Amino acid sequence: MTKRTEPKARATEMAYDAIEGLIATLKLEPGQAIVENDLVELTGLGRTPIREALMRLVAAGLIEQQPRRGMRVSDIHVAEHLVLIDTRRVLEQLIAAGSARRATPSQRQAIVNCADQMIAAAEAGDLDGYMQADQALDHVNHDACRNPFAVQAVVPMIVNCRRFWYAFQYDGDLAQGAACHMQLAKGIADGDPEQARQGADALMDYLVSFTRKVIE
Repeated sequence: MTKRTEPKARATEMAYDAIEGLIATLKLEPGQAIVENDLVELTGLGRTPIREALMRLVAAGLIEQQPRRGMRVSDIHVAEHLVLIDTRRVLEQLIAAGSARRATPSQRQAIVNCADQMIAAAEAGDLDGYMQADQALDHVNHDACRNPFAVQAVVPMIVNCRRFWYAFQYDGDLAQGAACHMQLAKGIADGDPEQARQGADALMDYLVSFTRKVIE
């Protein structure tokens, strides 16, 4: 892939999103060694943004830096996943309510459009399309809430949930997940913080149910 020239901050964001996506979709598997040259080739970005993105991913706990052994993708900890969801629930409620209060008209429409795309992808059995729409919905929601501290805390949890889903997707229900996202999106679109919080709760309840199926 030909490397692109981008402003530094933007290139780092692009590198972060690209590597995060590789981790979330298990294209970089748990325990896999991180090879910088491979990431440069995969993303088409330079070494500096790749290195900066990797440092952010280490700080987020998605990549581990081992003395004298380099970096590796962190493991999926099945036994701890329910605790992660409990923690994520509090942040998702806060973000959802903030978005319901603060979203612009265009953001309210965009988040419903993303939920519509998730429903269509679920009906078609299109996992990649579903996950792309899910990620797009998260981006709108996170921009709309105007709470960068909550967003910074929740993003690594979302990525861990996403890759958990990819790892055990045979127990998943795309239609149910899409319906929960639509409930969240409508609460935000209607400017109703309580409905938005309920949508976030429904989504976390779905993830808990899915995780219990995997564990049991």
